[in-house]
Amino acid sequence: MNLLLTSSGLRNPSLHDALQDMLGKPFASANIVYIPTASMAEPGDHGWIVEDLNRVHGLGWREFDVLELNGLPQPMVLERLLHADVIYAEGGNHYHLARSITGNDLVDGFLEALEERVYVGVSAGSMIFSQNFTEHSADVIGDAADLHVLGATTVEPPFGLFDWYLKPHLYSPGFPERDDAWADRILERADFPIYFIDDETAVRVVDGTVDVVSEGRWRFHE
Repeated sequence: MNLLLTSSGLRNPSLHDALQDMLGKPFASANIVYIPTASMAEPGDHGWIVEDLNRVHGLGWREFDVLELNGLPQPMVLERLLHADVIYAEGGNHYHLARSITGNDLVDGFLEALEERVYVGVSAGSMIFSQNFTEHSADVIGDAADLHVLGATTVEPPFGLFDWYLKPHLYSPGFPERDDAWADRILERADFPIYFIDDETAVRVVDGTVDVVSEGRWRFHE
């Protein structure tokens, strides 16, 4: 299983090269499926998703598919995941993305697809793999409002692959409150490991081995 869990997409050469290495062939010879689902639950201007979509599309894929996880028959969604070489899950509301996967009975199909494909997460798309992706972590992290806005009070972790939790956008201009003091307040409440990563960083998982690819700053606390 090959995962590149970014904060804000492929924003620098190191992240670009990491994906290239994990893929093992030219982008022009590969298919990518772009999943905007998490962004659908975010209000307001969506220029950020257009910017990131254009950045990814500009890498020059053989085929660039866009796939919404809700509203399509399950077999169609799974067929298009399996047709891709790279699965790219955009940011937005991480609880909406998780509930879209579990609610549409896509967990097993996703896991099958991830066995042979590279997964790139952006923000919300990077946050859904933890065993600690629950209503408890929502309270610890302080983003329970993102769950409640969906009319929900609980969330089931779709995959539960790791004990650590990932929190993106550390030091980001778009999230000016996410500084060291903010991270320290979360850590006072946390009872699970956390990666805090900035927008120039990704946590990379290759066949169970975890490391960090970065041209920026990050923190890890057990």
